Amino acid sequence: MSGRKNWGESEQVAAWKPIVDAVHSKGALFFCQQYVTHFQPDGQAPISSTDTQLPPDAESGTVFSKPRRLRTDEIPGIADDFRRAARNAIEAGFDGVEIHGAHGFLLEQFMKDGANDRTDEYGGSVENRCRFVVEIIDALVHEVGANRVGIRLSPFADYMDCADSDPSALGDYMPRMSIVDDRRQIPHRLLPFKTVFNGTFIVVGGYDREEGNKVIAEGYADLVAYGRHILSNPDLAKRFELDAPLNKYDRSTFYIQRPCRWLYRPSLS
Repeated sequence: MSGRKNWGESEQVAAWKPIVDAVHSKGALFFCQQYVTHFQPDGQAPISSTDTQLPPDAESGTVFSKPRRLRTDEIPGIADDFRRAARNAIEAGFDGVEIHGAHGFLLEQFMKDGANDRTDEYGGSVENRCRFVVEIIDALVHEVGANRVGIRLSPFADYMDCADSDPSALGDYMPRMSIVDDRRQIPHRLLPFKTVFNGTFIVVGGYDREEGNKVIAEGYADLVAYGRHILSNPDLAKRFELDAPLNKYDRSTFYIQRPCRWLYRPSLS
């Protein structure tokens, strides 16, 4: 949901309201995920913590756009975009918002030292690299309340070369899914982060019914989120309740496959 007024905020709010109402009518909660799109005003380059360009993807042939290093004086404006977008989401009826700070999106580009090569107050130490995200969180909490704000983090992931030299320290400061031979593993490394976080702690990535129940029972997490299984099983909660078999998911149907699909993640960034 855009925060820029020339993108039609009121029209977006009005369009989302019946969708949110339909979800609420089924007794469910509805959070809106927020991230920065690759589309920039006047066709400018995608913004990032760096101006380093990723090499072309050998498998897909995708050529990534060269990003534009976000100027220090521009950062408050991005934080304000998030704030307004959160207000719009609440006005549309959403129960809260989730800041996307994972998987190579803009905020992770700032948090991880593999992508952030800045020398100003938003680069260098873990505190500086996380400063941008913390400022956004503070803005959203003041705007819509702490109980309506969440953030998604992936300290151990290295999507699109967005990696960190000390992911444990990064995850500890900001309170997993590993792929080995194309097999998804759940290494259970998040408990230290849960112990220092006072809010609701949600885990995601590779869980099935048995493993999800296990980590809740053991106090490893408060909630488990499911993605691929719910895409192929819209009645997933009922199937879990009955311990019924699941439809197999087809990853090729998850997203529209086109060369620009990763451009929201501006390069090394």
